[in-house]
Amino acid sequence: MREGSMFMKSLFKFLSYSVVCFLLFVSGCSRESDSESETGVVLDTTGVSDDEIVFGIHTDLSGPIARYGAESVNGIRMRFDEENELGGVHGRYLKLIAEDHQYKPQESIRATNKLIHRDNIFAMMLALGTPNNLSVMDELFAAGVPNLFPLTGSVRMAEPFNKLMFTQRGIYYDEIRAAVKHFVEEEGFTAPCVTYIDNDYGQEVYNAVLDQTKEMEIEIVAYAAHERTETEFTATVLRFKEAGCDFVLMGTVEGDTLGILDAARKMEWTEVAWVGSNAAGGNSVAEHPSGAGEGMYTLSHMIRIYPDTEENEDSIRWFESFQERFNAIPDVAAMEGYRGADLVVKALDIAGPDVTRENFIEALESINDYTDPWGYKLSFSPENHNGLKVTGLSQVQNGRWIQLEQTISLER
Repeated sequence: MREGSMFMKSLFKFLSYSVVCFLLFVSGCSRESDSESETGVVLDTTGVSDDEIVFGIHTDLSGPIARYGAESVNGIRMRFDEENELGGVHGRYLKLIAEDHQYKPQESIRATNKLIHRDNIFAMMLALGTPNNLSVMDELFAAGVPNLFPLTGSVRMAEPFNKLMFTQRGIYYDEIRAAVKHFVEEEGFTAPCVTYIDNDYGQEVYNAVLDQTKEMEIEIVAYAAHERTETEFTATVLRFKEAGCDFVLMGTVEGDTLGILDAARKMEWTEVAWVGSNAAGGNSVAEHPSGAGEGMYTLSHMIRIYPDTEENEDSIRWFESFQERFNAIPDVAAMEGYRGADLVVKALDIAGPDVTRENFIEALESINDYTDPWGYKLSFSPENHNGLKVTGLSQVQNGRWIQLEQTISLER
């Protein structure tokens, strides 16, 4: 009985395999362009049909950083719409499916499962949030799905190198280390403090300060972690003030950044510099009616556009077009969304009509002299998928983000 059972199982497996191979042969679904990458993942043509290429994004559309998510989605759709109005790329229209994760990692897992297994996306684009990306990267890569230009500066988005990962923004760890070095050596500050969200993103910021201060043989005077939903920061700011902090590194996003700065404003503590990663540098910080954001610094890979002072005509046209389409003032997330989509369009054009994930990745790697509509430069290669090499220091001045003269290398 046992031998008979084993024989029947073997026969069933053989017949199933034969039927699958036959169906693939007659349907043409098994394409010659399918190939196995260096990591053993098959990079096939999932998400590509004769007239459409499907992309996905899991992002915050109703949670604490929903403005980032909504703007990045609009930026992508703006660029895709422009291309679709011209007939698509090699005759294929570009489609984006957006899923709301509310900045909750568990919701990112749900959204990613749907996008991979039900929507059959070609690639993920501009997924928002460090913990959200980290919670799904293994699943993405196991399925051979590229993760393009995530809206996070986590070092895990760039290291270790992965064939399926591309970034277009500064890495928090590198930015914050550069910030500590700059404010100590160039500005003369001596007493750093750290405040951060108690998640993967915040921990990377804290680790950056810890590593850089150790290297420079200075002490962190005080630090504080908080939950992503926390809104009351008076006790933290008071503790920092009493500890004698003269500059504070911030692993925060917009809401908690404003809460902390407003607490400092209310207690009239002005003898301190507030320095955030690129995640803290949104419009709402600079333009808050209270003026709480005035004087804050960030390490920024790009800053928002102010048309009345902008000299680049392409930038002004883009700003006006976005405003007309969405009846909203675009911030950096909208610019990142548009740029990410533009890079995708260029890579698809290079890859040609017989696009696969393999030749799409090769096409992205060949873009080594890209300049976006606002004058920022990116470059990729087969060995380096982190397109940004330098970042700039920005500050809120008179309710606007102003790019300062300092340019800081992000290469270690």
